[in-house]
Amino acid sequence: MKISKQIKRNNLLDQGVHLLMTHGYHAVGINEVAKAAQVSKGSFYSYFDSKEAFAVETISHYIEPFIQLLKQHIEHSPEDALAALKNYYAELIIAAAKNGYKGGCLLGNMIGEVGDTSELCNQALKSAVERYRLLQYKALLQAQTQGTVRQDRSAEMMANLLVNNWQGALLRMKIEQSVQPLQEFCETLLDDYFIVKEK
Repeated sequence: MKISKQIKRNNLLDQGVHLLMTHGYHAVGINEVAKAAQVSKGSFYSYFDSKEAFAVETISHYIEPFIQLLKQHIEHSPEDALAALKNYYAELIIAAAKNGYKGGCLLGNMIGEVGDTSELCNQALKSAVERYRLLQYKALLQAQTQGTVRQDRSAEMMANLLVNNWQGALLRMKIEQSVQPLQEFCETLLDDYFIVKEK
């Protein structure tokens, strides 16, 4: 039975995520990706026009499961929206520990490596970050209406804090080989700074 083109394409993207996370954009060539996916270099070009175009698709492929997981927590949580965000990040922290603190975030890695040198990757990264940020912004807005998140700070600003501080915490996790920076992220923002304080 022939493997469908979509399955082959997804396999290339899966391998791309792994290789880019492990080695970085500049250290990974098309040959390595094709070999890892067990396809010919020619087959690679039947799916992607260039390494840069492949990286753009890999960025979208990488962020999609995080978007879907976050949506699932927000839309199906039996608790309020703030609790949904806490549960989402708690799940990410468990996964990071199981993964041995490796990789961090492909978006953060790519932003640092090619965010200001590749216009195509720049646009893809901005789009992925914005989709991710927007979901958290909406959750924070909902939490404000539910009375669990402070209203003297804008949901926009707090969503930016989540995205920015999570990236920094992931970088520290990699060098410290510990989830403590990620736990401190949750304790500082979601368990303290964002919440409504009793008067």
